[in-house]
Amino acid sequence: MIRCMIIEDEPLAKDLLERYIMETDGLNLVAIAEEAEEALSEIESNRPDLLFLDIKLPGISGLNFYKTLIKRPKVIFTTAYPEYAVDGFELEAIDYLLKPFAYERFLSAISKVKILLDSTPNQDVIIIKEDKKSHRIKLSSISYIESLGDYVKFHTLDRTYLSSETLKSLELSLPSSFIRTHKSYIVSLDAIDYMEGNRVKVNDQMLPVGYAYRESVSKLFKR
Repeated sequence: MIRCMIIEDEPLAKDLLERYIMETDGLNLVAIAEEAEEALSEIESNRPDLLFLDIKLPGISGLNFYKTLIKRPKVIFTTAYPEYAVDGFELEAIDYLLKPFAYERFLSAISKVKILLDSTPNQDVIIIKEDKKSHRIKLSSISYIESLGDYVKFHTLDRTYLSSETLKSLELSLPSSFIRTHKSYIVSLDAIDYMEGNRVKVNDQMLPVGYAYRESVSKLFKR
């Protein structure tokens, strides 16, 4: 599933994109934002693979907002102004949707996204430095990552690894199959069994869900 996010302040355009995404197989809408500050928070919480980004946002252009992102998701720009297309493609935008656009045009853009993602090698391993050793660990074997002061502990299917890193740096480098659930935890989506109250069941552990992350984690359990 491609994790999608809409950044759009025009109600009609926002509703149209939401409907198109919901009607399209392989897409999952994880967040909607109307302005830059809200969008930045949602990107950090929900880790989308693809942004539908309006070029004209309140107080800032979508182009400049995209430039500020440290880890940039793939992007499709949307706007009513065709003169911005060149600027969008200079930022390696996958496509540029000129409002109003039909569902067929939307699908054409999505097909480009799928081709690009299919041709991109999957990140399936991570290098973990523990003491003087460097371990190549499959991401699929990691259940969750725990912050312990100046260190993080990787909990895998077989053992744990203690490394001098920060959750913040890991959050930026890990793929969208991992989600921040708490100031002290990053969890593999595949390892989450269920959510109960403010905790998630991961293997045989009940891990806390922080207030700031509760909404994004709860969305995982909505159909």
